[in-house]
Amino acid sequence: MRAQRLHRPGTAEERPLRLEDVGSPHAGPGEVVVAIDACGVCRTDLHILEGEVPARLPITPGHQAAGRIVELGPDVRGLSAGDVVGVGWIASTCGTCPFCRSGRENLCPQATFTGRDRNGGYAEKLSANALWVYKLPEGFSSRDAAPLLCAGIIGYRSLKVSGIARGGRLGLFGFGASAHLAMQVARHWGCEVYAFSRERHHRELAQSLGAAWAGDSGDDPGVPLDAAVLFAPAGEIVPLALARLNRGAMLAINAIHMSPIPAMDYSLLYGERGIRSVTNYTRRDAEEFLALSAEIPVRASVELYPLEAANEALLAVKRGGIRGAAVLTVTPP
Repeated sequence: MRAQRLHRPGTAEERPLRLEDVGSPHAGPGEVVVAIDACGVCRTDLHILEGEVPARLPITPGHQAAGRIVELGPDVRGLSAGDVVGVGWIASTCGTCPFCRSGRENLCPQATFTGRDRNGGYAEKLSANALWVYKLPEGFSSRDAAPLLCAGIIGYRSLKVSGIARGGRLGLFGFGASAHLAMQVARHWGCEVYAFSRERHHRELAQSLGAAWAGDSGDDPGVPLDAAVLFAPAGEIVPLALARLNRGAMLAINAIHMSPIPAMDYSLLYGERGIRSVTNYTRRDAEEFLALSAEIPVRASVELYPLEAANEALLAVKRGGIRGAAVLTVTPP
């Protein structure tokens, strides 16, 4: 089968992925094999590509894979051959640590990750632990559903971590794949959304989705925010976001890697403002968000690239050129 492989990190401009013929995976105990129709391109893939997030090499990146189950291993329950499913970021957890036992498996120290520790979705097939495979909502094509599997789920968790209340004023800093999906949930909750982005096409997308206001990261929307989520991996935005928060408000940072946060005056935190990082997601987050996606429904704005153009898709993500989410297509249209 064909797969995009990373043998050593390199800048996106160097196009380090290689399209190779590799052996097809097989399902071991508790595993399934998925024939992939589409795989979302995540900024975390870019961090892995450029060596900012260490990975087991060589590796097939990609952790937003959507397709159909073609093989089941022993001891798989609740899934059948032919099911349309998605495979996301978490590949496995230990199941026994205090975090796993308390429903916080997103913090498991022994967790492994798709496209980092285990071959991912930039390929024609992948094998996955069946416990971390999700049936996709009815009415969603693989190409529409792929961005939901990380950008969507982690965006949903970010909203929860921010503590935004229904009807509140929410700031979204950085308006890409995750933010444009999270915004649809926030609007469903009756929130006023204020979108901050340096890219004009991102601001236009936010306004088309019902943003109350859209501007650059340093602009003043004229009202205090009840909560905010930072999606851009740019530490210099943290004080700008804090300056827009009301007293008692939380800034959730949705980033696996980011540039240093500059020194800032304590007055930005005073008034019981807070900062919390967002780390992975739980199975409950995934199940809740996928069900909510069908109810709303959440729709991703996608730009399609063939599997052969994975390097180009990652370069476009790096340059902020994607309006919504980039998705690799594996099967013919």
